Amino acid sequence: MASLVIVDSKSANLSSIYKAVKKVSLNPLISGDPRDIAKAQAVIFPGVGSFAHAAFLINEKKIARALLEVIAAGKPFLGICLGMQLLFSKSEESSLVRTDQPARGLNVIPGEVKRFPAGLPVPHVGWNKVKPVQKNNSLFEGLNNGSYFYFTHSYYALPREDNNIAGLTEYGFSFTSAVHFGNLYGVQFHPEKSGPAGLRLLANFGNIIADQR
Repeated sequence: MASLVIVDSKSANLSSIYKAVKKVSLNPLISGDPRDIAKAQAVIFPGVGSFAHAAFLINEKKIARALLEVIAAGKPFLGICLGMQLLFSKSEESSLVRTDQPARGLNVIPGEVKRFPAGLPVPHVGWNKVKPVQKNNSLFEGLNNGSYFYFTHSYYALPREDNNIAGLTEYGFSFTSAVHFGNLYGVQFHPEKSGPAGLRLLANFGNIIADQR
């Protein structure tokens, strides 16, 4: 049984996250096999691209069911970028033809994913500060308040409950850039592209995994 699985949903750049995780002395398995995912001791769920397309893929490949099993079992789970957004109930982003219905996510964090308001340049690309807002959140341990991380996205998550918000970032307004709910952690930015701060965050996730053993 792999201690850590990086989910291959066919909607993510896996090379950079794999290399970053290896740099912090973790030994992940990249897999899109639901059996590997369900049996893992911890999961990293990265994603890029369209919410609706990614949601279709993880359901078609039965990955969604495996992810929900991991979450229900209380295993450490880190969603990155689109992988974080897919934890929410629904998204305004949809690639489905001839429909005005919102795309549906895993629905494990109540809330929705919304497009940045008109007038703000999208995508939001580049380095920006993340301000942790939860006390004693292990994912941000040892990081300065306002550390810079790398972003590239046009949609942002809007949790229904404020106590699920773990980090905030300013981009025209204050939006949720990190979430935490039980064993779930999610970040809108890309830690694998965020230099020393990103590596520290991934190392912290490794410590969270070790504490669960």
